[in-house]
Amino acid sequence: MKMEQANYIKAIFTAVFAFLSALLGVLAVPVILLVACNLIDYMTGLMASKYRAEDINSYKSIRGIFKKVSMWLLVVVGAIIDEMLLYASTTIGWKSPVAFLIACIVAMWLICNEIISILENIQDMGVKIPAFLQPLVRHIRSQVEEQINSSDSEGE
Repeated sequence: MKMEQANYIKAIFTAVFAFLSALLGVLAVPVILLVACNLIDYMTGLMASKYRAEDINSYKSIRGIFKKVSMWLLVVVGAIIDEMLLYASTTIGWKSPVAFLIACIVAMWLICNEIISILENIQDMGVKIPAFLQPLVRHIRSQVEEQINSSDSEGE
């Protein structure tokens, strides 16, 4: 019976991820990573609050959840901008080779911020993290920002 349950669970996960992949396309992986980072950051934040001598209350908790949902909405806004750009470019006869570029960049930037927050939470709990991790994530985030800024200045 246990094997049947395991196969049933595998089938559900496969169906969910196949649906998300079909729905989101290239945006599926960044969205899944962002949600995973949101959950890990929320959990490590709750655990670290005890080490920071902070009280956990429902108001702070709800604010944290709203913040995470707002991150997802930022990715949606990026996807809307992508769709507007795609519509405008096809209207003038140019087919963009990239789908969901802005949304992916927004998601990557948010993922970097979440990873930095996770590392800070873990550090606050007294766990020693490898010295290269935070600078590495900060560098990735700055590279994303530089790419955005350089593409902005090229367009002017």
